[in-house]
Amino acid sequence: MAEKPPPGPLVDAYQLYIDGRWVEPEGGRYDDVDPATEQTIGTAPDASVAQVSDAIAAARRAFDGGAWGTTSPEGRARCLNQLGEALVKHADEFCALSQAEWGCVANERVMQIDGAGYMSMHAAQLATELTDEPVTGIGAGTTLLRREPLGVVSILTPWNFPHCLNVMKVNNALAAGNTVVLKPSPLTPLAGLALARLIDEETDIPPGVVNVVTPSGIEGARLLTTDPRVDMISFTGSSAVGCEVMRAAGDAMKRLLLECGGKSASIVLDDAQLTDDTLRQMLFDGCSLHAGQACILHSRLLLPDALHDDVVDRLVALARDIKVGDPRDPEAQMGPLISAAQRDRVQAHVDGAVNDGAKLATGGGRPAGRDVGYYFEPTILTDVDPDSAVAQEEVFGPVLSVLRYRDDDDAVAIANNSRYGLSGAVWGADVDRAVGVARRIRTGQVAVNGVGPGDAPFGGFKLSGFGRESGGITGLHQYMEVKAIGVPA
Repeated sequence: MAEKPPPGPLVDAYQLYIDGRWVEPEGGRYDDVDPATEQTIGTAPDASVAQVSDAIAAARRAFDGGAWGTTSPEGRARCLNQLGEALVKHADEFCALSQAEWGCVANERVMQIDGAGYMSMHAAQLATELTDEPVTGIGAGTTLLRREPLGVVSILTPWNFPHCLNVMKVNNALAAGNTVVLKPSPLTPLAGLALARLIDEETDIPPGVVNVVTPSGIEGARLLTTDPRVDMISFTGSSAVGCEVMRAAGDAMKRLLLECGGKSASIVLDDAQLTDDTLRQMLFDGCSLHAGQACILHSRLLLPDALHDDVVDRLVALARDIKVGDPRDPEAQMGPLISAAQRDRVQAHVDGAVNDGAKLATGGGRPAGRDVGYYFEPTILTDVDPDSAVAQEEVFGPVLSVLRYRDDDDAVAIANNSRYGLSGAVWGADVDRAVGVARRIRTGQVAVNGVGPGDAPFGGFKLSGFGRESGGITGLHQYMEVKAIGVPA
């Protein structure tokens, strides 16, 4: 590949990226707002429905007749390694973009930004491991199990972790041999367009293989779920929208990967030894991680009576010490919510919980001195009823609901009293007992004493979706179809 000049700042005035070209939007442009300052950092290209259709057509051509379909796994791996190297090289620029566009603070950089390039390199390695598998069974001959790419994948990503989700989904789809149309959230459009810029300027990925469109309205997004030229939809977002995507895809029986909401429980067993560092991790995982805007948040904390008051008092003290501030401040530990509408939604949940009988232990509104920006205090609610709205609905803000339980059976019953099943945690001195409790929780992944699953398939039960992201070769298989070939002896 010829040496290409590096991109400039990633906060820029982009066009749409369709068929390897930058295309002027037919729908005009819309503002992209910094949630910390409420100021416009730039404008994003508003794709018309026709332009979304053009992007699908480009991906279809690139899959059916383009060079990508005949590219070897090693060739795909080379392109993904190029992308990985570019992402590592420009991590600082992506970090600056994340601070301005979606409020990423310094202590989130590793998970939000720095890991993305290595995910591309890992996907490159996995691409070279895709081989036909001979299996034997009843009957003559041998059966070859072959996995083939599905075709055109529409990727719809949310605003809370846009960069790493854009990269992860594109990685897996491309490593499996598909072509894609990526639609980022209208609240974080530059994250997807900046990724397109690196693909365009620093990789040999052919035109049409990756297309990025940023429509502000729902009609363009809907086309990505209904168009017959799309073979698969990979969606991360709310459960309500996930159900709409599923309904839209049903008529054509499109393949789906849905990673949706969560209302996960963290169970503290009565023998748990809780240091201040443990409680800080618990507070981060359950409340302050990206200002509570994470589907994996352990937002229900289940405590036995013997530990309840002490744990709550200590958590309240720690929550009040969290420095809420502008993401560009290196000392800030928690940034803003994404928008005024999201802040209002979180406030309504907290007010409703108090009206329902919960007690406000700390927080509950805008932090003092933060009159500009969509900030909300770390908030802890106690005396929360397991059936109340705040214990059942995803708040998506820095709100931790504390619930009491009687014994292990009661704790498991409360944890499973949810329409969701994405994540969770168990804390206890007796690891065998803690793992035993973890086995009984109906959820996709459980951390025991702060140790989460490693490179394992990620996804949920119930309204948290289905299919699994990442998880090594399993992540690629989600973007592929299985074919069985009988081979004579």
